Order: sequence, then structure tokens, then C-alpha cells
Amino acid sequence: MAKLTFVGGVHPYEGKELTKDKPIKEVLPKGDLVYPVSQHIGAPAKPIVQKGDRVLVGQKIAEAGGFVSAPIYSSVSGTVKGIEKRRLATGSMCDSIIVENDGEYEEADRIPVKPLDEMTVQEKIDVIREAGIVGMGGAGFPTAVKLSPKEPEKIEYVIANCSECEPYLTSDYRRMIEEPEELLGGLKIAVSLFPNARGIIAIEDNKPDCIAKFRELTKDDDKIMVKTLQTKYPEGAERMLIYACTKREINSSMLPADAGCIVDNVDTLCAINRAVTKGIPLMERIVTITGDAIVNPCNYKVRIGTNYRELLDDAGGFVKTPEKIISGGPMMGFAIFDLDVPTTKTASALTCLTEDAVAEMEPSACINCGKCVEVCPERLIPKNLADAVEHGQNERFLKEYGMECCECGCCSYICPARRQLTQLIKGMRKIQLANRKK
Repeated sequence: MAKLTFVGGVHPYEGKELTKDKPIKEVLPKGDLVYPVSQHIGAPAKPIVQKGDRVLVGQKIAEAGGFVSAPIYSSVSGTVKGIEKRRLATGSMCDSIIVENDGEYEEADRIPVKPLDEMTVQEKIDVIREAGIVGMGGAGFPTAVKLSPKEPEKIEYVIANCSECEPYLTSDYRRMIEEPEELLGGLKIAVSLFPNARGIIAIEDNKPDCIAKFRELTKDDDKIMVKTLQTKYPEGAERMLIYACTKREINSSMLPADAGCIVDNVDTLCAINRAVTKGIPLMERIVTITGDAIVNPCNYKVRIGTNYRELLDDAGGFVKTPEKIISGGPMMGFAIFDLDVPTTKTASALTCLTEDAVAEMEPSACINCGKCVEVCPERLIPKNLADAVEHGQNERFLKEYGMECCECGCCSYICPARRQLTQLIKGMRKIQLANRKK
């Protein structure tokens, strides 16, 4: 059977062998838990606790700050030490609720839910909203909003993004191997929200065991299909994934729903299943601690708010001092300078590398080889966009569709002149988006 894919893309070193065969390990936090109120796209959550309050596992500590927002729940029992600004992995400061863990893990009452077959569509969406679920693949868009398009009858496909194309990351793979029924349950719930939808489980062909497992689990389900994708980066990017699975195209001014599709990643679907069937809010996720600088790379089941340094300590620390530490993977993650930051709903990985290959590369003049054009999944001309940025040509940048860039990093990766194409384009896109808000 043909493997589905898109035009462009690259094949970076995968690095997945470091953790792919390591079972998920649950780790309990030791120190204070830090809960930033901005862990999602949209309005920050609003704290509903204050200093001195005792909180329980699964107790809401911040409510949604608007329609596009999400509540936050405590993942431990303990005492609120205060609400103060703390640094995030991005380097920015954010108002955060600090909870002193008492180590007892006393639980609050769960979100009330009915038996699944008795719940209406709106009741399922309301539970997902109340549970504070957001996209856990990186963007952090509130899931209840995504699952509430204006015309639900036009949604034809709910796609489970199981590609995990980012190098080094294996958290989704371990979820699929160890908890396939939870993923499948979440997908079925999402499909049930739309009268004309079918489910697609989209998996890259470097995970043949997952493909076989889900084909077996769905062999008698005519509403769920498994599709095999070609292993290529960025196969898991939303636009690329939709095209690979359906041959439908979307641009930056469209939503997946405009193409009749909804896309959710593995951890998000698992969270949907836990919330709707058990009333458990979003309080944990899987985080990959990896890289050649780590003594014992591993996938951890982490309570949100846990300090990154605690995970690193459990992994044995560093083999040698890393030259580069990345929050996320090496293609779309970002370098961090401080490990004393909390894991959040969108924290996927900590990649620690003994060598900083990028810093060692000295950019030179463009040689007009066209490789950046060949690999760009959006069919742009990255070289021209970067030139426009360097010369302050804002109109040219927009005219050449610079806002369509998905910031995947393929052009920088392939450039023989080692130009920082993605970084230049990304910076200009941020400026243009800020201008639009004004």
C-alpha cells in the first residue's frame, strides 16, 4: 500500500532509539508545583485560590478567562504559597500559582459525568471544556473550542496525529504502545461529536508495531481507519497531515474545519477519554527527557507543574555538560538557559545535546542552489523571504506569502550556506502578527 505524504520535507537524524523502547515511568514531584496561568492560546486563566488555601489533586485552581481559554487544576494536594511571576521554558515571565506539595495526594471530587451512551454532544464538549484540555502537541489551542466548529455537519474526518515526526521525541509512541485503548477511546468520542465524521489514525511507517496494533483494534470498526504515512519531517504538521490523509489543502487564513477536518494529537485524545469517561481533568502528560547528554533518557508521566530539574535528576543528570538544551525537539523546539522552569500542558520534551552543531556553523552568502525551495512544505521561496527580512522589505515579505510559513525549520536544516532562514522569517511573522493585533 502506498505511503501517504506531502511535497517537500527533510529526513533529519531521528534519535528515537534513545527512548523508544523505554516504558513510561511515573515520577512524583518533590518540590513546589508551579502552575502558569497562560498554558494555552487565548486569554490567561484566572486564579480562584489565594495564599494559604489548601488544595487537592484535581481541584480547579484557575478558571477559564474567556471563551478561548482553559481552566487549570492542581496535580497535587498541598498549600498555595502565593501567586507570583515565574519564568517559563520560553524565557518569558508569567503569573503562576505556587503550590507546596504535602506528599499526600489527597483527591478532590471528579468532574460529574454520565455513562458515555447517555451523554449528548454538548455534554461531552462541556466536560472537555471543564477539564481544561488543550492541544498538547505544541500549540495549546483549547480543545473544546476546536471541537465546536460553526457547521459540525461539515466535518468529515477527525484525524489522530500519531506521526510524531519531530526528532528524538517518543512520548506519543509509548502512549500508543502502552495505552492504545485510551487513545482509541478518545478518538471515538471526538468522532461521535460530528454526525458525518470518520476517524483517521495517521501513523508514520517507522512505527510498524503501532500500525499493526491499531489495525487489529479497529478491524471491525467501519468509522475508524488507520493510514500509513511516509516517515518524513514535518509529516505531523497540521497542514501537511491533512494533505497527506485527505489531499485537501489549507492556508494560514483557514482552519482545519474549513477543509472538513479536526486534528488532535495522541496525548490530547487520551486526555479527552479520561475526562469524558472518568471525569478526570487534565493534570498530567508524557514528557521525553532525551539527548546524548542524558545519563538515562526516558519517557516520564509527569504531573503538570513539576520542575524540569526534577525530571533531569531522575534521569541521572548529565553525562557531560550539554552545549545545547532544548525545550521540545531540535527542529521546532527552542533553546533554554534555565532548567528551573515548570512543565506545562504543552511541554513535550527536554532534549539535551553534548554539541551545539548550529552554533558552530558560520553563515555565508546564498549560493542560489534552490534546496530551500525543494524542501519547503508550503512551496515558498525561503531565500527570498529571508532577503526581504534582512532588507526591511515588509511589503515584499507579504507579497511572497511569508505569512504562510509554518516555521518547520526545513529550510535552515538543508541550507548549505547555513543561513538562519527560519529564524529570520519567524521573527518577521511575529512582527506582522503583532501589527495586525494593533
